Amino acid sequence: MKLGFYGGTFDPIHNGHLILAREAVETLGLDRLYFIPNAVSPHKTDRVAAPSHLRAEMIRAAIENEPRFDIEEMELSRPGVSYTIDTLLALRERFGEDVEFFYLVGEDNVASLSTWRRVDELHHLATFAVLCRSQHATPLPYVTLERRIDISATNIRKRIANGQSIRYLVPDKVHDLILQNSLYR
Repeated sequence: MKLGFYGGTFDPIHNGHLILAREAVETLGLDRLYFIPNAVSPHKTDRVAAPSHLRAEMIRAAIENEPRFDIEEMELSRPGVSYTIDTLLALRERFGEDVEFFYLVGEDNVASLSTWRRVDELHHLATFAVLCRSQHATPLPYVTLERRIDISATNIRKRIANGQSIRYLVPDKVHDLILQNSLYR
């Protein structure tokens, strides 16, 4: 069995995340891919994310019709900063040693991988797969999935704050949740 884990803030989840997740499932032959929203990212402590229960709700809404997508909320129930090593160790305990793990990271995170807690141990727990969406991807020493997608959560939040449309950038149900909860204004 092959499982993929896609960690991040997902603030908000958008169509770029979903397209890259689909690419990972198909290219890597994953049986299931879990989105893992973090409570507090160790690399984004300077910004307050939308409430975790709303980010989880947006993920559930975005993936509801995808049979191989799921959400894993363990990081949201842990206090403090979310570390990938803690999550992968818990997942390895749950799924066992016979399951092949892939951990998906955005290309913007590759430069900081060496600063991740217990990164050497992480490399033994999972194969890193880098999701490249820029037009100038450089060769990387990891499995690399390339899709040119110019959608970012930062840009979506800015568009909302400026009163601009985010239609076609996020799934309709995610758009509705953002409006209903007055997020990112």
